[in-house]
Amino acid sequence: MLICKFFTAICQVIFPIGLLKNEAYGLLMADIPNSRFLDRTTPPKLITLVLTAGLAALSLAIFVPSLPKMAEHFGTDYAVMQLSIAGYFLVTGTLQLIIGPLSDRYGRRPVLLWGILIFVIATIGAIYAPNVETFLAFRMAQGGIATGMVLSRAVVRDLVPGPSAASMIAYVTMGMAIFPMIGPIVGGYLGETFGWQTTFWFLATFGAVMLGLVFFDLGESNSNRSESFSKQFAECPELFGARRYWGFTLTSMFCSGTFFSYLGGAPQVANQVYALSETQTGAYLGLISLGYFFGNYYSGRNAERLGIFKMMIIGCWFATTGIGISIILVALGAASPLAFFGCVVAVGFGNGLALPSATVGLMSVRPSLAGTAAGVGGAMMVFGGGLLSGTSGFITRDLNSALPLAVFMFLISAMSIVFTYYTRMVQRQYDPEA
Repeated sequence: MLICKFFTAICQVIFPIGLLKNEAYGLLMADIPNSRFLDRTTPPKLITLVLTAGLAALSLAIFVPSLPKMAEHFGTDYAVMQLSIAGYFLVTGTLQLIIGPLSDRYGRRPVLLWGILIFVIATIGAIYAPNVETFLAFRMAQGGIATGMVLSRAVVRDLVPGPSAASMIAYVTMGMAIFPMIGPIVGGYLGETFGWQTTFWFLATFGAVMLGLVFFDLGESNSNRSESFSKQFAECPELFGARRYWGFTLTSMFCSGTFFSYLGGAPQVANQVYALSETQTGAYLGLISLGYFFGNYYSGRNAERLGIFKMMIIGCWFATTGIGISIILVALGAASPLAFFGCVVAVGFGNGLALPSATVGLMSVRPSLAGTAAGVGGAMMVFGGGLLSGTSGFITRDLNSALPLAVFMFLISAMSIVFTYYTRMVQRQYDPEA
């Protein structure tokens, strides 16, 4: 209860507006039916899922403003330190291929607990790394927290009926979005004031708290566990052979890929083009999560009424239009960082509209394999994210303009529109009345 009140208070400080003042606490407490806080024999409270997914999101972006300083600390090139993001995507993507099937077989709870424990140990190891190779090894091991991102959504799909799942997942990701939004700001301040190691101590402490919260609050939600891996894998061809599944997955991959490419290139743009400090960089990097937060809020309120395809179409078009405006402003010579970073808020908002519905869509093709579907879908997003992040980091080296990164993001976002319309076409063939 105190954790819920504390989280709501943070929301109201960051966003002192009516929707959070009146509804944040209600959204987090009036959640999954029959859940009782800190009772592991019942379904978890929504706050537990939010914080679990939030830790996974926070670990991705919190130390990004400190990357240039970390490169100096380890005596290596910025491109090498960039592997702490691109390589992390690769590891977490691979793990998600395993996390989903494991949770379908053994349950969500044990897999999640082990993932958080591995994350805490790896985070402490990264702090004491004597060289960049050791640091990167522990950084890759932090990927165990990918369980939080995958299984928080799978738990919702286990417990909430299909028509309401998109709204509930939107609320989970709405709360989760606060963490990457304030993460770069907190990380930038900690890194600039106390050194980058403080950022990792913050992550380790948060992870230890979450390990206890998940242990005491998250009851097992998977009541349809597979009898064996062989039987489970025998059902996979039906899932992976469905064009609808790949349509939803590719829409998610390109939609989120816009964010990942931004994450890989934006720190360089902030440093080289706009000469921003670490703290300023963290603040500007957080703007995309501001849009994502409100996009998820709108999705939570309207996804059930509008349907998943309308939410996906509106969201993908919104994101693409936003980055298109940025291209025009930068090309015309606008010198303010807001010409680039401000317009990226629209990308976050569009992603907040589209991703919850696309996620529910891919998990609903074969409900008995919801964990596997979420894991493979998440792996595709992360593999694509790692590739796009590394590519954007490469193309932003030694630049004096944000235009190349903006154009790259625009092309990626446009692909999400293409696959959204493709998926809707396939769905109409599958169910003409849908």
